[in-house]
Amino acid sequence: MNHDAYEEDYIRTILNEVKVIAMAGASARQVRPSFFVLKYLLEKGYDVIPVNPGLAGGDILGQRVYASLDEIPEKVDMVDIFRNSRAAGPLTAQAIEMGASVVWMQLGVRNDEAAIRAEAAGLKVVMDRCPKMEYGKLCGEWGWLGARSSRISARRPALSGKRVQSLSIRPTKR
Repeated sequence: MNHDAYEEDYIRTILNEVKVIAMAGASARQVRPSFFVLKYLLEKGYDVIPVNPGLAGGDILGQRVYASLDEIPEKVDMVDIFRNSRAAGPLTAQAIEMGASVVWMQLGVRNDEAAIRAEAAGLKVVMDRCPKMEYGKLCGEWGWLGARSSRISARRPALSGKRVQSLSIRPTKR
């Protein structure tokens, strides 16, 4: 797997297949990226379980917070890592142990050794990417920001008719 460039179908498959996401490093502070990624993923229909030992027993956006991945009582499909690259190693080991199918390391987080271990155990791995941003790119929301082809533009994206574009990340039939 080339972790420097992911195929669109690889990301799409992950985002379509996962239902339950454990977010390691979730924050209750509304200005933190993990907070608005958690909020966004909840709004898109994912079951997101916040993990933060300092907030354990409380809740973030109505979701109970757990101290660690091994305390989560239900099956987790994806572990989203909002911690540093060093912490991604032990978190990946826990994701493998708990039977997750995907390890997703957030922007700026990369641990190649952990990725090798996860892939050897049959997990899919994404590093240095944000599921919120990738979802937005796949469903067309990213274009609303003028962010196409890695360029920012002041031009509005073309809409089909007078309605808002469909927000599906399912691949279009050709």
